[in-house]
Amino acid sequence: MNIEIKNCNNIDSAAISIAEKKLNIKFAPNGTGKSTIARAIILGSVENPNLKDLMPFKLKKENPENKEPEVIGLDNIEHVMCFNEDYVTQFVFKPEELLSNSFDILIKTDAYRKKEQEIEELVAEIKKLFVNNQDLETLIATLKEMGNAFKLSKSGISKASTGMKGLAGGNKIHHIPEGLESYRPFIQSAQSVGWVEWQTNGYNYAELSDNCPFCTSHAADKKEQIKKVGQEYDKNTIKNLVAIINVIKRLGDYFSDTAREKLSTITTLKDGIEKEHEDFLVDVKNQIDTFVGKLEKLRTLSGFQFKDGEKVAEVLPSFKIDLSFIEKLNSYETQEAIRPINESIDAMIETAGQLQGKIAQQRIEMQRVVEKHEKDINAFLAYAGYRYAVQVAGEGEQAQLKLRHLDHDEHLSGGNQHLSFGERNAFALVLFMYECLSKKPDLIILDDPISSFDKNKKYAILEMLFRRDADSCFKNKAVLMLTHDVEPIIDTVKVLSRKFNNQTSASFLKLSTGTIEELPIQKRDVKTFAEICSNALSSEKDDIIKLIYMRRLFEITDDKGDAYQVLSNLLHKGNEKARGIDTREPIDAEDNYPEMDQTKFDDGCAKISDDLTGFSYSELLDRVCNVTEMKNVYAACTNGYEKLQVCRLIDHEENDAVIEKFIKQTYHIENEFICQLDPAKFDTIPEYVVDECDKIVAGTPT
Repeated sequence: MNIEIKNCNNIDSAAISIAEKKLNIKFAPNGTGKSTIARAIILGSVENPNLKDLMPFKLKKENPENKEPEVIGLDNIEHVMCFNEDYVTQFVFKPEELLSNSFDILIKTDAYRKKEQEIEELVAEIKKLFVNNQDLETLIATLKEMGNAFKLSKSGISKASTGMKGLAGGNKIHHIPEGLESYRPFIQSAQSVGWVEWQTNGYNYAELSDNCPFCTSHAADKKEQIKKVGQEYDKNTIKNLVAIINVIKRLGDYFSDTAREKLSTITTLKDGIEKEHEDFLVDVKNQIDTFVGKLEKLRTLSGFQFKDGEKVAEVLPSFKIDLSFIEKLNSYETQEAIRPINESIDAMIETAGQLQGKIAQQRIEMQRVVEKHEKDINAFLAYAGYRYAVQVAGEGEQAQLKLRHLDHDEHLSGGNQHLSFGERNAFALVLFMYECLSKKPDLIILDDPISSFDKNKKYAILEMLFRRDADSCFKNKAVLMLTHDVEPIIDTVKVLSRKFNNQTSASFLKLSTGTIEELPIQKRDVKTFAEICSNALSSEKDDIIKLIYMRRLFEITDDKGDAYQVLSNLLHKGNEKARGIDTREPIDAEDNYPEMDQTKFDDGCAKISDDLTGFSYSELLDRVCNVTEMKNVYAACTNGYEKLQVCRLIDHEENDAVIEKFIKQTYHIENEFICQLDPAKFDTIPEYVVDECDKIVAGTPT
């Protein structure tokens, strides 16, 4: 798969190759544009790509060629998942579970879904009764509306319930207060709520004149009557009253004759409901909730509605709806509505043995998956040195992935407040893997996932992600890892290549003047630094460059003998003495060192001559001290690493602190890997650092 990215942030052009069914590691210094590559692929893979957020700043002001961000080569990529900081923020360490939708992601395997489908086929006849059955759907919705109108409290029905608000003061639509009889057509109309609001709003203007605020006729003697409408009627009360009357009316024949008569009485009371009325409404509410609960249970019937150890044939009869215990709804209409449901349950009882077997198989598969995931994740946590463990807790589809500390038995809420930054990232990466296994994206992107971890944790993560069965990790899947950390390449391409079974395709990304060039990394390219130095000594490089590598070789082998002392003095420009100093033994407590002994100096020069034919200390010292000569050496360097070393020899001025540290410390011996890429082939120094070196060298007086 070849992907071309154009005009995206700092990238003018980049050609990226991704091998299918492999871990594709793209190694590049910070600032190369790794995150831009990830975002470009994600945004470019959707049906209607929108890459405007990646428009380079340099093109926002002037863009005469009308260039636009562009990604080519994603025709076969429809679904991309990316691990980055946004993923950690949005999807993991939630208050109730470690991973959003952990049941769907961790437990709903293909095998689980197959059993679920088989169970679904066995209960399909019951569930079909609810599909496209408008009468039954309307009945359930109306019953829910009635039930929701009356919220229960410890003493009965909550006074804040909409039904109670409508009935508490009596039915003033049916019983019109004395003196307001002339308003009967309006109060008892279908628009009563709107009329009451209109009438009471109009009264607010009655004090402006003795004329009616509605018709402007003289109304001084009617002001009290108009005022009384607002005193007796409240828009919200009428609205609640009308609503509860209407919902009871819509349910109509689904109530028993007795219940319907009593509800009619309660909704037409003149002075509001009493204790006996409230008790009756409590019974109606409870029976409606029971009835609806049974219907909803049947509509969503699944294997999880049967507990472990239960015999399906013995439990199924309890699913039937017995209206003799729900007498408030025991009517002919309700009986006819539930008759097909009860008949379907009777039919399903006949095949209960099959259902029992499928449910048992589903439970076994779920238990197998749960135990495997718990074992794998906890093994990773232990191997990585984290004192935490996970557990899938909860019944059935309510199961969630929980976290606990090894020194504490209770589950922790989320994880953000307990885990360190590194622990969160490592843990989140593993959880991301499980989500990918569940959702099966075409391409998985890991945006600098493990560079902040120590070597042991890095390998623990690589082991978890790529070294298990293919259906349990990222093995044999298209994975793009973008990183500034070379260690994953050292591990997967060289040191442990057999363990990774050639599942890794690695390359180096070099950014130069807006263009990213990709250079493949083979096993032979990963070398010890001793090999790199030795190869440099047998190359055609300038003698000064060879001396730099030779000194590095002595340092990594901890050979601080005569040859090393000679090289150090030479590269430090003679330390103002003919032979320089010997740093092995100070002559006083103030770390002053003696001049190097002539014999030791000669021995050192002889050893250097073994690898560098024609070595002359004096001639090379003259070159090192000659700024013009060193600038020529710098200009001839073909890679940033060697430019950095020559720049260190030229420059003695104080520069920008960050650049100074990068030049003089970042690539000093203590920060170089035992194994690494040959800097002469893979130019790993960031472009901006080389640019700064160019400025330093150019500005050094000759």
